[in-house]
Amino acid sequence: MRWGGRFRRLSQSGQFALSGGLVMLAAMLMSGMVISGIAARATVDSTAASSALFLDSLLSPLVQGLAHKDTVDPDEIAQIDGLLKDGAFADRFAHVEIWKGDGLVAYSTTSDLIGGRFPPPAGLVSALEGEVAAQYTDLNAGEHTIREFATEYLEIYVPLREHHSGRIIAVVEIHEMTQPLKRKLLWVRVQTWLVVSGATLLIGLALFGIVSRSGRLIGEQQVALRNRLEEIERVSDQNRRLRERVQAASSRLAELNERYLRNVGAELHDGPAQLVGLAALKVEQVRRADGKREREAALEGIETVLGDALRDMRVIARGLMLPEIAELSLRETVRHAARAHEQRTATKVAVSCPDIACGIPQAVQICVYRFVQEGLNNAYRHAGGHGQAVECRLDGDVLAVRVRDAGGEPTAGSERNGGGLGLTGLRKRVVSLGGTFHTSRGPRGTAMEMSIALGEGGGA
Repeated sequence: MRWGGRFRRLSQSGQFALSGGLVMLAAMLMSGMVISGIAARATVDSTAASSALFLDSLLSPLVQGLAHKDTVDPDEIAQIDGLLKDGAFADRFAHVEIWKGDGLVAYSTTSDLIGGRFPPPAGLVSALEGEVAAQYTDLNAGEHTIREFATEYLEIYVPLREHHSGRIIAVVEIHEMTQPLKRKLLWVRVQTWLVVSGATLLIGLALFGIVSRSGRLIGEQQVALRNRLEEIERVSDQNRRLRERVQAASSRLAELNERYLRNVGAELHDGPAQLVGLAALKVEQVRRADGKREREAALEGIETVLGDALRDMRVIARGLMLPEIAELSLRETVRHAARAHEQRTATKVAVSCPDIACGIPQAVQICVYRFVQEGLNNAYRHAGGHGQAVECRLDGDVLAVRVRDAGGEPTAGSERNGGGLGLTGLRKRVVSLGGTFHTSRGPRGTAMEMSIALGEGGGA
């Protein structure tokens, strides 16, 4: 489990390098052993074939008599000894025997073996079937124990054929020195292992490069996907918070609207309704008046009371009614609110609002109108209308509106305005459209600012 955990913690390229390296090492060892064995066997067979061709051409003419007899004549032995005991030949081939098919030694460079009979070696059996056979010396064979062989030779069995019929008449066995062959086999094995190792290394490096590149690409994609998921989660969480804020603002705005309606009802009940009720009472005085002067005085009182009631209702109506701004631009809407405030309060308002080409949703225009209306009302009530100013700007798709004053003393007996929702209601209205609202106060006056994204406002 410990090694498994460490393996799983490795990167993809590291896992491939470890597991793939072990598999390729095992495959290299197996293929190296098989290929080197095949190459060594091919080298031995090639050596045996060349030696067989050489001996067949050399000895075949001298042993044709063995087609009719079992041993070689003395004069033929002398000729063969003269060929085989030459210095160069003897250095390569230490011992030579000529076998008959039944295990009889017809000739040998060791004269004591001539005429002896031994169990046929495996190479002799193969050569009698027409094949050139090569094998290393069996030191326990009878013909070798007699000579007390202690050196291992390469035994090559070559079939000797009758010239006119091609029939195998004998088999020549040569004992070739193994030192040159072993050096040759060693070099063949070294070459084989170098080739197999080099090929395995190149394949491993190529595969590792591909896997490493793929691992880096997958890693980059995983990081990008993880970052994307984090961004989606962040945006989703932000949208959730905004949705909760909008829902809370909408709920709060509904409560404020309900409270506002109750306030309007109270204003009507305590103001105009009371005055109209008083006028109704004065009507009875008119009926009971005895003289014209008394009647005129009562009617004058009714007229005064009804005028006061009408004035109060107009004040309340001005706050309730919203001008027709559907066809107005944002600049015209702001100027309309400022002009209405100037007419109502006999003060001046500085307006800085450039033309905005993009369409402004009506819900945003209404919010801007109420914002300017409430902001100027506050500037009049709390700062006496000094330094009243309205500023608009568009940063990208974010609309920002600012109302400020220069500070001052509150207006004594200022005009009652029943049309405003107050800062709390205004804040909720702005937030319900996905915007922000904040105020700041200082020695140079008070500023109130709202900002709202037109896309969010348009979708509100």
